[in-house]
Amino acid sequence: MTYADIQNTDSTLAADILQHPAVRLTCDLVRRRSITPDDASCQALIAERLERLGFRCEAMPFGDVENLWARRGDSGPVLCLAGHTDVVPPGNLDAWQTDPFEPTIRDGLLYGRGAADMKSGLAAMVVACERFVAARPDHPGSLAFLITSDEEGRARDGTLKVIQALAARGEAIDWCVLGEPSSEQVLGDVIRIGRRGSLSGMLTVRGIQGHVAYPQLADNPIRRFAPVLARLHDIEWDRGNDFFPPTSFQVVDLRSGIGAPNVTPPELSARFNFRYCTEWDHERLRARVHEIIDQFDIDYELEWHLSGEPFLTQAGPLVDAVCQAVREPTGADPVLSTGGGTSDGRFIAPAGTDVVELGPVNASIHKVDEHVRIADIPALTGMYRRILEILLPERPPQQQP
Repeated sequence: MTYADIQNTDSTLAADILQHPAVRLTCDLVRRRSITPDDASCQALIAERLERLGFRCEAMPFGDVENLWARRGDSGPVLCLAGHTDVVPPGNLDAWQTDPFEPTIRDGLLYGRGAADMKSGLAAMVVACERFVAARPDHPGSLAFLITSDEEGRARDGTLKVIQALAARGEAIDWCVLGEPSSEQVLGDVIRIGRRGSLSGMLTVRGIQGHVAYPQLADNPIRRFAPVLARLHDIEWDRGNDFFPPTSFQVVDLRSGIGAPNVTPPELSARFNFRYCTEWDHERLRARVHEIIDQFDIDYELEWHLSGEPFLTQAGPLVDAVCQAVREPTGADPVLSTGGGTSDGRFIAPAGTDVVELGPVNASIHKVDEHVRIADIPALTGMYRRILEILLPERPPQQQP
């Protein structure tokens, strides 16, 4: 299947947009069924193009996860463009208007799983680099790519492991732009300068099974847990701060019972999650939860899983460059946000790297008929290229003696 075979029912699109190299690369990537953690050779396609630009491309697989680290240059500062090739499963194929892995252009939109999250962002980054390097082959500093196939999955053998491997050999990243779909209404209206932390708890409450008619002979874990749950929900964990909304607590799973209407259960299991701001770290948050539960007469066991601590990129060269790259073509300053879920920025930022996320509109991500506005792909390419130009400027001509 070639690009010319893409289903296109929109005759109003200009030919130059349809033939834009970032649009074509997006379509080539969407066509690859890279359901997490399968990369489906997306990274090989990208690496082939980067090698032509003089990047040193290094495959860094861990477990069943494919990762790519590519670098052009040996000096600092290091500006890294990062993202993921894996996508979430398409779900019910009958619910899609067209094959989710056959890119389709309709009504000015490019449809396909991963079109917005985040293959168009990756494609725009690659083409932006191609154009930047062609114009400035002797740019200062280093350009890098960090791409994983594990962002939508467990996220344990992807960016996290690459960052650890780079640190072990003394490689550091100064600035990182993630191509995650940050925009909300129009391209560039929101950029993410941080993310909340995510901490999950898996709680087991132990009781004694018995007949409902003889509660004095049993110990119902549901009754034991009810006031604990109410207390955890009633707490004002914090009021947020200038950059983050208040910390939230949500129960996502609650199970008990043995399937009989006249038997109290022997145990209850609950899973809950905190999305927390920089008023907390995970150790203090965990300690506070244990302190609360221990106030009640309850026999319990609690395990924890940390997905990532909150991070925040303060005002500085990276934030300024991204804002300028958005402002110049749109005439508007982006909103600086820390909302949304987690991203791989949580693994990159702790090493001291400034991280900003700029990408397509996120309204359709993970949904049936995921799509991206096709005209946004060339526009996003231009924004990425402008970021490179601002942060890695041309060297001034040397003065003759």
